[in-house]
Amino acid sequence: MPLAFDPHAAIFSVGQVAEMLGVQPALVRRLDTEQVVQPQRSAGGQRRYSQREIERVEHAVAMADQGHNLTGIRRILALEAQLADLQAQLEALRAGGRR
Repeated sequence: MPLAFDPHAAIFSVGQVAEMLGVQPALVRRLDTEQVVQPQRSAGGQRRYSQREIERVEHAVAMADQGHNLTGIRRILALEAQLADLQAQLEALRAGGRR
């Protein structure tokens, strides 16, 4: 039986994330200090990223490459999350009306 992968499991270090995305570790750390992507912390206080957080880092890096600053990126990510939540609520309401 294969092991299931949990995309929310915070198992990747700053260095691993930076290597996966081809960016400097300092950029990954700065995204945390600027509250753009906030990873979980290990018992020792080290940043640990889940697959979902890595996707957010990748998205933030792409926006930075397009010329957005970190304040703008943080706001865009917040609005995207808000939109996704509203879409989920709308789908739930629509599903409830199909009885």
